[in-house]
Amino acid sequence: MITLTDTAVIKVRDLIESEGEEGLALRVAVRPGGCSGFSYEMFFDSDKAVDDIEVDYDGVKVVVDPSSAQLLEGASLDYKDGLQQAGFSINNPNAQRTCGCGQSFS
Repeated sequence: MITLTDTAVIKVRDLIESEGEEGLALRVAVRPGGCSGFSYEMFFDSDKAVDDIEVDYDGVKVVVDPSSAQLLEGASLDYKDGLQQAGFSINNPNAQRTCGCGQSFS
């Protein structure tokens, strides 16, 4: 299951609050595609399947389907807001190769 850094938790919480909808969770998924074979997908979701894995990080719910959870085991989601780098990034030790965009891996 993917973990969130403290800065990612703060940013996700802010984004969820700005949506103004109750019961939203951050869904993180891995889908076939992208320039390296798999791509990450993140979006807010209020639907939860019976077999989804849900973890709470200081009030921020993160939901992952079982297939994606296997590929995200040991991965972490971080958020940076600086001149050199801004936005979310996933550090995934399971990725043998990543592309230049950072959104795709194999």
